Amino acid sequence: MSAELSQFGNISYKRSLRASRIAVRIQPDGLVITLPVTKSQAEATAFVLSIRERILMKQNRIRQRSQNSILTEEKGYKTLSFDVHLSKANRKDVFFQFQEGKLHIEYPLEADLSSEKVQQACWKGIQYFMKKEARRLLPARVEQLARHHGFNFKDVKIQSGKTRWGSCSSQKNINLSFYLMILSPELVDYVILHELCHTVEMNHGDRFWKLMDKVTEGKTEKYRRELKKYHIPE
Repeated sequence: MSAELSQFGNISYKRSLRASRIAVRIQPDGLVITLPVTKSQAEATAFVLSIRERILMKQNRIRQRSQNSILTEEKGYKTLSFDVHLSKANRKDVFFQFQEGKLHIEYPLEADLSSEKVQQACWKGIQYFMKKEARRLLPARVEQLARHHGFNFKDVKIQSGKTRWGSCSSQKNINLSFYLMILSPELVDYVILHELCHTVEMNHGDRFWKLMDKVTEGKTEKYRRELKKYHIPE
C-alpha cells in the first residue's frame, strides 16, 4: 500500500472490466478502490489524493454514526412504532420479545453488550422487527395519503435498501426502505409524498417541486433539511 494512502486506513483494489472510471467506496476503516483495466494504481492514488478532504470528512461522519448506533441499556433505541429495551438475563443467547409497542431484548449475563458480536445480534433482531412493522404500516399509509391527495399508484414494496429512502418507477410502483421506521411520522409522510408526486412528475423539475409544496403545505424545504440529519445505518 502506498504510504500516501495509509491515512485512509486499509486499502483494497478491485479490477473491473465493466468500470469506465476510478471509483472509491469509503468505509470507516479504509477504502475499496475499483479500477478500469486501463488505469494504473498510480493513477488511482493520484485520484484519491485529489479528493482527500472529502474522503476524510465522510470517514469521520461514518465513524460518528457508528458510535451513535451503539446500543446500551441506558439509552435503548426508538423507532416509528416501537421502543427497544435491553437487559441482561440468565440465558445463553440473545432473546427478543415484541409486545405492545416494545421490543424487549435480553442478552446473557456474561456477555459484553458493547462487543461487536452482541451488537450485531441485537441489531439483526431490531431490523427484523422494523421490517415487519414497515410492512404492516407503510403500505396502508401510502394508500391513505394517495387517497387524500388524489394520487394513483400501482403497488408498494418494502425493501432493505440502504442507498435511498424510497423510489418510484415509471409504472407507478413505489419502493420504500424499511429504514423509514427510524424517521419521525412527519418525515415518513414527506418521503411517501415525494414518491407519490413522482407518479405524476417523474423528474425533479419545477412542476415536481410545486406539486410537493402543494401536498406538504409549503413545508418541502423544511422537511428536506430535516431529512438530511438522518442517515440510513451503515
